[in-house]
Amino acid sequence: MWIILGGIVAIILGVLGLIKWWLLFLKALAALVPFILLVGGVLAVIIGISSVKERIEEKREEAAEQSSTDDES
Repeated sequence: MWIILGGIVAIILGVLGLIKWWLLFLKALAALVPFILLVGGVLAVIIGISSVKERIEEKREEAAEQSSTDDES
């Protein structure tokens, strides 16, 4: 019960804070968007490089298995 009341109070204070400091909220949002895009882009590049390396390694392993199978026969 207390959690619900605390949540309601937090929502009310949040709405009042957004109304009072709307312009500051927009400035903070404008500052966060480029930062989030930068971090997301770096993570995407890192993940992309990792997946390319993984694919190359899989192809090398398949080629090694294929050549060892060919040598046995």
